[in-house]
Amino acid sequence: MALVGTLSILVLGRVARRMFGSTALGCVAAFLLAFEGSHFVMSRTGILDIIVMFFALCAFAALLVDRDRSREVLAQKVGALGRGEWPRGGGPWLGWRPWRWVAGISLGLCMGTKWSGLFFLAAFGLMTVWWDLGARRTAGVRHWARGGLLTDGPFAAVQLVVTAVVVYTMSWTGWFLSDTGYHRHWDRFNPGQGVQWLPSVLRNWLKYHQDAYTFNTTLHTPHPYQSNPWSWLLQTRPTSFYYESPTQGVDGCTVAQCSQAVNPIGTISVWWVGILALVVVLWWWLVRRDWRAGAIAAGMIGGYLPWFVYQDRTIYTFYAVAFEPWVVLAVTFLIGLWVGRRAPDPARWRLRVYVVGGYLLLTLALFAFFHPVYVADTIPYDHWHWRMWFPSWI
Repeated sequence: MALVGTLSILVLGRVARRMFGSTALGCVAAFLLAFEGSHFVMSRTGILDIIVMFFALCAFAALLVDRDRSREVLAQKVGALGRGEWPRGGGPWLGWRPWRWVAGISLGLCMGTKWSGLFFLAAFGLMTVWWDLGARRTAGVRHWARGGLLTDGPFAAVQLVVTAVVVYTMSWTGWFLSDTGYHRHWDRFNPGQGVQWLPSVLRNWLKYHQDAYTFNTTLHTPHPYQSNPWSWLLQTRPTSFYYESPTQGVDGCTVAQCSQAVNPIGTISVWWVGILALVVVLWWWLVRRDWRAGAIAAGMIGGYLPWFVYQDRTIYTFYAVAFEPWVVLAVTFLIGLWVGRRAPDPARWRLRVYVVGGYLLLTLALFAFFHPVYVADTIPYDHWHWRMWFPSWI
C-alpha cells in the first residue's frame, strides 16, 4: 500500500503539471497529497479504496495524454489541407490512440478492485468523448458532432468500455480456475435456478455478482463510525482504525495513561479549502467553460456523487480517498488562479506567492501535529485529546 500511495503522489504531480502547464503547480499538488492525513493512513492500511483511487488516477492521466496527442494529430491533418479547404464530413480519423487503451486497462483494474470503479468509467468515458467533440469543433470540422459521436464515440467505447470489461473479467481468473471458490458450483445445488441458457460457469458467476450486489446495496447494520457523504468533505466523522490505552510502563508509556491511535483524520487545510475550490471549479466549468475545471468535475462526479444514492447504506469517510486527487487538483486550480502569471505589479504577485507558501507550511504543520495519531505513537492521553478537536472525531 505504501508503494501505491507513493506512486499516486508522483502520478498526481505529473497530472497537475500537464493540466496547468506549470511545474510549480505540479509540485504543489504532489505536496498536498503527500502531506494529507487520510491518504497517508490509507497508504499504510490494507483497504481497497486507495487502490481504486490509484487506478482511476492512472486512467485520468492516460486520458489527459490522449487528449493532447489526439489534438496534435487533428491539427496536423487539418493543417495539411489546402488554403480555404475545410475538413469534410465529420473530420479525419485520429488513429489508434494507445493512451486511451491504457485508460481502458486501468479502469478495468479499478472495477476489478471495487465495483465503484464503474462510476469512474462512466464519467471518464463521457469526458473523453466531450473532449473529442470540442477538438473537432475548434478545428473547424463542419459536422463536428457527427464526427465526435460516430467516428470517435464507437472507438472510444471499444477502447474504454469493452477493454475495461475484458480486464475486469480477467481479474476473476483465479475464481474461474478454482474448484472451491464461493458459488463456483452453485448450479449443482440449485438445479433449474438462474439464467438457464448460460453455461454453468457463467451462471454461477452471475449468481455471485447478484449476491454481492444485494449485500452491498442493502447493508444497513449500524456502526459507530459510519458517516454520510455530506460530511466527507468536512471530515466531521473520520473512521477510527485502532485505539489502545496503555498504562505507565507498557509500550513506552511514561505517564499514568497513554493513547495509541490510528485515525485517518484528513488534513483540514486541504479538505476545507477544497470545498471552496470545488465551488470555484463548478463556476469555471459551467460558466467559464474551462476544460480543466470540467476534468476535475468529472473525477468528483465519478468518485463522489454516486455515494449519495447509497447514503442510507453503512459507509465510511475513508471512502473519500478514492476521489481525493480531484479535491487536491481543485485546490491546485484555485492556487493557480490566485497566483496567476507574474503581474505588472510584482509586489502583489510576490505577496500572493508568500500566501501560498504559508498555506503549504500550514498543511505541513497540521500533518506533523496529527502524525502521532496516524501511526499509533504512544503519547500521553492528554496529547491525544488535544488532537481530537471535535467530539465527532472521538
